[in-house]
Amino acid sequence: MNIKKITTFALSAVLAVSALAGCGEKKSDEPKEDNSLVKIQEQGYFTLGLDADFAPMGFTQDDGTIVGFDIDLANAVAEKMGVKVEVKPIDWDAKAMELSTGKIDVIWNGFSISDERRQEVLFSNPYLSTKQSVIVKAGSDIKTKADLAGKKIALQDGSTSEDAVKADAATYESIGDENISRFKENSQVLMEVDAGRADAAVIDEIFVRYYLQKENMTDKFVVLEEGFDEEDYGVGGRLGDYKFMEAVNKALDECKADGTTSEISKKWFGEDLVK
Repeated sequence: MNIKKITTFALSAVLAVSALAGCGEKKSDEPKEDNSLVKIQEQGYFTLGLDADFAPMGFTQDDGTIVGFDIDLANAVAEKMGVKVEVKPIDWDAKAMELSTGKIDVIWNGFSISDERRQEVLFSNPYLSTKQSVIVKAGSDIKTKADLAGKKIALQDGSTSEDAVKADAATYESIGDENISRFKENSQVLMEVDAGRADAAVIDEIFVRYYLQKENMTDKFVVLEEGFDEEDYGVGGRLGDYKFMEAVNKALDECKADGTTSEISKKWFGEDLVK
């Protein structure tokens, strides 16, 4: 075999290997099969992650039982899907990691839908609306958001309470980030105001109205009429788990249509607040 033939043969071999490699790369770019719903159906349950101190959405009773509006709704949805719910308290700051690593299947705990969270979470359709409210002690001089300028504010770390304050640029700048204290639980946030270490708190309205009524503290605090933008609650699933989330949405629609969500809402809020 002469040099020209050897060179031609070698070049053909290289091109063939390159072509095979190219085919392999193209194949790896193809979308993975979505077996998210099948997986849930096969194991017979989905794992619900929550901050177990967020009443009335999901919280721990004195006997250790976790109850709440979202727990009741999740169980109703699971029943429609033919599966059960496994409830798992998590570190709220690590919720996205708990979800992405498969330790939980959904974040379902008064979870506010936001564009930022959509980067890490696949949301269901909204099922409830709320807003971030400003809470002060009875008799406080703070009557509006403008009165928060230079005041000490308490809120839950990693919550949409902080997002709402920061989104209101004028209010956020007037307060000053150095005057904002962050805590792990909403109950701690209210304790700061009660003890006088904070002048006001920013908390989810649904939580604070339920909590103040339950703890007979409605005479100690005032929820300002002026709050921050309204937001929607949704179920947070893993990015790519479209079939599972489609099933959740279908079950949510069925629960609304047959009056299940209305009854659950009346149980926890005294009225039907479900979207």
